[in-house]
Amino acid sequence: MWREVELSEDGTVLRLHDGAPDARFHAVWLRDNALDPATRDAGNGQRLITLADILADLSISAARIGEGQLHVTFGPDGKACAWPLRWLHDHVYDRDDQPETGHLPAHATTWDSALNTAIPTGDLGQLQTYETARRDWLAAIRRYGFAKVTGMTPREGGLFDIVDLFGYVRETNYGRLFEVRTEVNPVNLAYTGLGLQAHTDNPYRDPVPTLQVLACLENSAKGGENMVVDGFAAALRLRGENPRGFALLAGYPMRFSYSGSAGVALQSRRPIIDLSPDGQLQCIRFNARSAAPCIDVPFADMADWYTAYRRLSDIIDDTAMEVQFKLSPGEAFIVDNTRVLHARKGYSGAGNRWLQGCYADKDGLLSTLVSLEASHA
Repeated sequence: MWREVELSEDGTVLRLHDGAPDARFHAVWLRDNALDPATRDAGNGQRLITLADILADLSISAARIGEGQLHVTFGPDGKACAWPLRWLHDHVYDRDDQPETGHLPAHATTWDSALNTAIPTGDLGQLQTYETARRDWLAAIRRYGFAKVTGMTPREGGLFDIVDLFGYVRETNYGRLFEVRTEVNPVNLAYTGLGLQAHTDNPYRDPVPTLQVLACLENSAKGGENMVVDGFAAALRLRGENPRGFALLAGYPMRFSYSGSAGVALQSRRPIIDLSPDGQLQCIRFNARSAAPCIDVPFADMADWYTAYRRLSDIIDDTAMEVQFKLSPGEAFIVDNTRVLHARKGYSGAGNRWLQGCYADKDGLLSTLVSLEASHA
């Protein structure tokens, strides 16, 4: 860890060096991120000050390292603060390395059909009883974007037991849950025996439901296997083949719409490949059934945009990209709907296929996971 500290001439920048890679911190950043109880609530960690409470002419008048902490005195008001060096190391922002456009979120690992031999799975009873089992299962969802659940009682509403492991159901116009079985005059093609291309759900919502759970109650029909595809892996494969096409799908919005039920007219305008401002893969929206006419791509780029769109569709359809399984009654799977596309093969009218689905939110899952990791480190 660092052993020496020095200040810029005007006291607006602090530099730590000797013992670890050098790191610079602005005085205003340090003051804004002070850890003392006058700045942050000791119980919930929320900030008690606003930027208006920080002096516009703030500087650092003195700084030293001692007892594993950085001690700073600010001027002109004489405010004294201290930060553990380990905390500062974990929050360094003085970095030269710029991430590549399309880089993965922290903890994410891309995958393809090779994962068929090691599908992440948790037994519901184990997940409900043992926090370490739940932690590992949630970590697998964060890593791969999906996981299976076994050991359920095949009953109506049983999928809510899965959501209860980490959060709350997100209710939509489909209700708290929706039935996935053949219907006459269905409001959605999911309620037929047709095969469905791998897709993300509800791209016409803003924001989209970030998690989807599908649980099996009956599955005696021939066919109907489920498939999942890593949308991040598909996007990165496109970037490797056609960087300009990747940039076009990330740079222009697609339009999605749904009005299959009375009183419902959902619309969104978002890119197929959604990147954060620093270029991190953030969301994949891909659903041919819900695609509206694309009118936001300039004429000069439209042909190339469609070439990239078609190629991404072909990559998603490539069986080398998919993990496939057939759910038995009492089994379910959960997908990160911002990343993983799901599909199903067509099935015959003989026998019965009855699944129930619901939506939930990823922030609850990640919050539960971080809490479990902290308590079982």
